[in-house]
Amino acid sequence: MNARLARVPLDARRVDAIECVVSVLLAITLAHWTGARNVSWAAFSGYMVMRGHVSETMLRGLLRIVGTSVGAALALALVPWATRGPATMSLALAAVTLPTLYAALTAKRAYAWLFVAATFAMIVLDAAEHSGAALRALVATRVLEVAVGTLACVLVSLASTLTLRRWWPAAAAARAVRQPWHPDAWRHAAQGSVAVALLPWIAQAVDVPEIAQGAVTILAVMMVPLTGLRAGGLRPVSARLGQRVLGCVAGAGYAGVVLLLHVSTGVLMLAVAAGVAAGRLAENGWRAQSYVGTQFVLAVLVTLVPDRIEQAAVAPALARLAGIAVGLAVLEPVLVAWHLLSRRDAGARPGDVPATGPGGP
Repeated sequence: MNARLARVPLDARRVDAIECVVSVLLAITLAHWTGARNVSWAAFSGYMVMRGHVSETMLRGLLRIVGTSVGAALALALVPWATRGPATMSLALAAVTLPTLYAALTAKRAYAWLFVAATFAMIVLDAAEHSGAALRALVATRVLEVAVGTLACVLVSLASTLTLRRWWPAAAAARAVRQPWHPDAWRHAAQGSVAVALLPWIAQAVDVPEIAQGAVTILAVMMVPLTGLRAGGLRPVSARLGQRVLGCVAGAGYAGVVLLLHVSTGVLMLAVAAGVAAGRLAENGWRAQSYVGTQFVLAVLVTLVPDRIEQAAVAPALARLAGIAVGLAVLEPVLVAWHLLSRRDAGARPGDVPATGPGGP
């Protein structure tokens, strides 16, 4: 039996890619079947929750669902007040983003906290952009999208754990630990909250479709290791931001070619599967540049997974990618300005040594 397995062209990385492909396709199917509004978000949940053992997948999925539910409940309570204008919306976004992003950087259950922030921001900005939409429907579809993506992941992970993973097991995941009070993380979270709080003003000045994607982008690229924050977050976040741009451009280019060929639904799903597999293999193999693979998959799913399968088109995908671009364009100036102001403040008091290191406040 072992001799036969040795001839099978599989290893743990390839099994992981297979799991992700099957999970994404199942998530898409479940999302259409249940009537989810943003099918690509369900598909991305089906990608991001997947881990090498069903117990790890279930924990990650549970944290994603809990975080989404809490963020949705906060939005349900605050949206009627927050959407009165850009000032109240900005204040609400900053007030929720600051503590939740800090917890996402330092807490033991960081993944749940990240989705409290992301879900709240998505619902608030979506409610403002689509003022005629029913708030409860927006909340319900956000929870539904994450739930079906997580369900797909758990089912596929369970099947794989009982079969393929018996011969090609994944490496054990590192145990999460809670960090003590971390002033660098608090400063970093403050930078992210400022960037998110600027989005309502950008939306008022410029008609940006799918600006909620900008908030998700900001939160995602701010998730960097705490060890890189001692000298300020400009360098690690800029590197992560650059990887997000590279991955999104590559993924959008690949997906754009597929759409321009006017392929059938079946070929479209094959293209999705190939893109997911390529992105996951890159994510697992490139190490320092692994985030490029993740963003490649994001762009592929945003572009090739329409909310209605018969309406696959370039325009809706460009709208979502525009929201991502706005998030990137807002965050980098905030980081640069904060960095320059911090250096000037440190230079004005040459006798002091900033407690947070070079570039700290």
